[in-house]
Amino acid sequence: MHQPIDVDHIIRLYRTFTDDLERVREKQRKLLAPPTSLKAQLDDIEAEITYLLLREARPETVVEIGTFHGWSTTWILQALRDNGTGHLYSYDIVDHVARNVPEQLSAGRWTFTQGDARENLEKIPDTADFLFIDAAHSARFARWYIQHLLPRMRPGIPVCVHDVFHGRRPLPFTEGAVVLRWLADRENAYFTASRAHAPEIHQRLNDVKRTLTLGHPVRDSRDNPMIFFTLR
Repeated sequence: MHQPIDVDHIIRLYRTFTDDLERVREKQRKLLAPPTSLKAQLDDIEAEITYLLLREARPETVVEIGTFHGWSTTWILQALRDNGTGHLYSYDIVDHVARNVPEQLSAGRWTFTQGDARENLEKIPDTADFLFIDAAHSARFARWYIQHLLPRMRPGIPVCVHDVFHGRRPLPFTEGAVVLRWLADRENAYFTASRAHAPEIHQRLNDVKRTLTLGHPVRDSRDNPMIFFTLR
């Protein structure tokens, strides 16, 4: 997928995959039901956008840096299952995710490596068609993946980076500040539906979701700091 990611494009994806997304939302809702130990990090809109971009891109190889309890992992795997193709390679220093991903989602389409991604760079496929990053949120970690991970990835792939816009602007000396400066230097556009940074876009997507009967939240959240971009 080489076209820019913008709000009109995301709205088209919501309309294209409405029925599938409705089914996945109900599956994800059940994963959060007691007595689960799964702790959801992504809010509904950023999880749904990730799912929708995956459905459109139909990647064969997805890389996920940072799993925590597996909420993003399960959303990604739902998309790969619905596509009928693709394999997810996930990396985290903790293994909470291994206890939370259902076997019917993971079987044959998921490989988890426990350990610091910075120490496992050679294990990360350089053939990735989709990259999801939600790990350490320091400037140092951002500089690492900008210098070492992203250059291994092919131009044109969708990239998601979490925890950028918790406020109108990212705090100085954080992952978000480093990534946004890098994108600006490369004139690489990004998209966000962050309520804090882009309230009009956030409201527009919620309005569209209501018209598609997708308005009932899977999880309650007012924070959605993720950015999405196509790697140039």
